[in-house]
This record gives sequence, C-alpha cells and structure tokens, in this order.
Amino acid sequence: MKSKILDNLAKEHNGYLLTSEAQKAGISRTSLQKYVKENKFSRIERGIYLSPDKVPDSLYVLQLKNTEMIYSHGTALYLHELIDKQPMQIEVTVKRGYNATHLRNKGVKTYCTKREQFENGVTIVRTSKGNPVKVYNEDKTVCDIIRRKSGMACRDFQKIMKKYVSGENKDIGRLLEYAKIEHIEEKAKDYIGLMTDL
Repeated sequence: MKSKILDNLAKEHNGYLLTSEAQKAGISRTSLQKYVKENKFSRIERGIYLSPDKVPDSLYVLQLKNTEMIYSHGTALYLHELIDKQPMQIEVTVKRGYNATHLRNKGVKTYCTKREQFENGVTIVRTSKGNPVKVYNEDKTVCDIIRRKSGMACRDFQKIMKKYVSGENKDIGRLLEYAKIEHIEEKAKDYIGLMTDL
C-alpha cells in the first residue's frame, strides 16, 4: 500500500519523489528511505529523489524547491525558444519582500516585482526534459527584455525581437499592456515598429 502511494507520487512528478509530499501522504521517513533504496532512486537535493530511469532536470528541481519563483528574462527566452542556448546564469522573478538569499547563493539571478504584478503573464512551459515549470509568457518576457535592453548586446536583442515578431505565439497588444504597466510603452512601440518594418 505504501509503495503504491509512493509509486503514484513519483509518477505525478515525472519520476521525482519529494519527502514533503510523502509525509503529507502519511509515509514515514523510514518507509520512504526503504522505498528509495529498494527502487534505486538517487538523491538529487535535500528532500528530492529521482527514479533511475530519469535524467536530472535542474530547472524543474529548482522549481520544485522554490514554488514562489517564476522563470524570467534569459531563462524564459530559452524556455520559449527565442534563444538557442540556455544562459549560463538562471534568471527568476520573485515577489518584493521575498527572501531570495538562498537562490542568490546558488548563483541564480533574481528580480523583484510588486506583489500585485507578480502573477501577470504566468504560464506553464515544459523544459527540454519534458517537465512543467512556471515561466512568464513570451509577451511579458520580451517586455522585460526591452526594459533591460542596456544589459544586452544589440545584435542579440535584434535577433530576439525578430524571432518574437515573426512568431505565431506573439500578442503585441498584450505586450503593450505589460509595457504600459512598466512605463515603457513608447519604447516598446518603437522597437516593435522597427522590427515590423524590417
């Protein structure tokens, strides 16, 4: 019975097993350790184990450990395939007031946003290994990139904008709504207009 519960928990998370969820389901640490050992699960992080037939997924593991963060900026560009390579540094956004010291200590670049704007544009995207993670949609991501253009090479910025404008998932009206909230509406209109004219 206990092993069946743990089988289902691991299945729910695509081969990942969380100590916290096992305990919520009434499984003791002793029973969990026995299951992990018998089924050859490997310890990925504290409180997270992975089935031997699955490949570790760093973005998914970070999300499992930190449910109060959303992938954004360069990491979101990668998840939406607006850039080809995953950036060296993972980038996430958290609510203002959230203590993100543990994320920064792991080398994760964190941005803060107002609590009332935190959920704007959140969607679910699957990583290259097929696991679901929370990420800002393409329009919100491109808006964030326009806002922080100064930190990006001009050629890279143009490539991203061209790919976005020619893509099927774009919603320029929605992008401009986000830009209005961020007080960069005119700047966004200029860049979108420029790319549309090319």
